Amino acid sequence: MDSVAPYYPVALDLRHRRCVVIGGGTVAERKVESLLECQAQVMVIARRATSRLREMARVGAIRLEERRYQPGDLAGAFLAMGATDDPQVNEAIFQEAQASEVLVNIADDPQHCNFIVPATLRRGDLAIAITTGGKSPALARQLRLELEEIYPREFAQHLEELACYRRLLRERLPDPSRREAVWRDIMAGGILDLLRQERMQDALKLVQDALDRVGDRD
Repeated sequence: MDSVAPYYPVALDLRHRRCVVIGGGTVAERKVESLLECQAQVMVIARRATSRLREMARVGAIRLEERRYQPGDLAGAFLAMGATDDPQVNEAIFQEAQASEVLVNIADDPQHCNFIVPATLRRGDLAIAITTGGKSPALARQLRLELEEIYPREFAQHLEELACYRRLLRERLPDPSRREAVWRDIMAGGILDLLRQERMQDALKLVQDALDRVGDRD
């Protein structure tokens, strides 16, 4: 087996960046939807597109050109994704991206990628990404499903509540190092369990008690 260097985990800001998806099937649909979630400017090039992609184009969510991929289609792109069933087309996409220094991912072909897309669980602003370095996407998907049980959709609201507590701490504790110590204390005190149980008053008391202990040491 070829030796592959570990991937460097990173979160990209794709807002208003040109992202090109080559392919018009269900795999391309999923890739387009994930890009739109990140407010990217998406162009799709496909000989045949699904009705869902056509509807996205009709309402102006994406730009769609139903034709074959042509060299030069990645001009000005920040990121490209290949989702065709033609190995020669996928190879051409990869080669153009490499020559143009464009981030590129070819579906189910790690050897023709300079980045891979992790299985991602989103709960509001919380994103948990899982990757196996391309060795077993199925395992990554299974782990994501297991995490869905641990972090249900309601967890997005809990994150907003934690953000409120964070603002309270910033007002009371301008020193970042002291604030970090208090956060560790709060997390160790089980605030996530309290939020899951919707015990909001107990969660607020936990934060206040941690702040009071800091005040006692001053």
